[in-house]
Amino acid sequence: MPAQRGRGGGARLAVAGLPCVRRLPGGCQAGGDPLPLRAEGTMADKTKSTKPANKTPPKSPADPAKERAAKRLSYESNSSHEGAMAAELSALEETFRKFAIHGDTRATGKEMHGKNWSKLCKDCHVIDGKNVTITDVDIVFSKIKGKSSRTITFDQFKEALQELSKKRFKDQSNEEAVQEIHKLIEGKAPIISGVTKTISSPTVSRLTDTTKFTGSHKERFDPSGKGRGKAGREDLVDASGYVPGYKHAGTYDHKVQGSNCLG
Repeated sequence: MPAQRGRGGGARLAVAGLPCVRRLPGGCQAGGDPLPLRAEGTMADKTKSTKPANKTPPKSPADPAKERAAKRLSYESNSSHEGAMAAELSALEETFRKFAIHGDTRATGKEMHGKNWSKLCKDCHVIDGKNVTITDVDIVFSKIKGKSSRTITFDQFKEALQELSKKRFKDQSNEEAVQEIHKLIEGKAPIISGVTKTISSPTVSRLTDTTKFTGSHKERFDPSGKGRGKAGREDLVDASGYVPGYKHAGTYDHKVQGSNCLG
């Protein structure tokens, strides 16, 4: 379909059997009805016009000092809450955790083995040899723990103490007995025994007395017993030019200067 350029700048289309129509700038056709005008604007403009305007006033800049004070108060309140929670754990659970990790580097402190349970009862004097014995402690542990488990949790630990309190404090009520047995355990820690101690005997004292050393061993220590280090292990060559053992080394220059002054 060939296109031709008209005088007014519009385009004319030559179609077989149809008259040439010229499109005018105003949107009308020559010899026809006026064309509909194109709507102004885009869909985005319509969306913007239909969207309600945000009438919320902008926030005024806050005072940094007030914000820091508010954060500090919030942090202190959280810290006090955490401190209260830690206090609720009580010294009883703290003792439980200390004994639970004793002697086991892989322990988390949440569970306790039977060996550490027995040590806790022994170190905290729950075992008195009369009302409560080591056998009673083992029986209670086997009763409280699960059938396929080898450890007890903190809740099971408290149940075990409740069982032992009935035997340990027979003359008191159940609540008083539990409180008393808790007092025996709270704030305690495992007692470390079997630490190597320094042996003091005449034989050891004689072997470590440097004043009685002889030969090359004697040269390794000074009269006070302090080691001389490298000087006591190696023969150092004296290149001063003086005879070994000479006590007046370095006094010649002073003598010569003194005689020159007198002359």
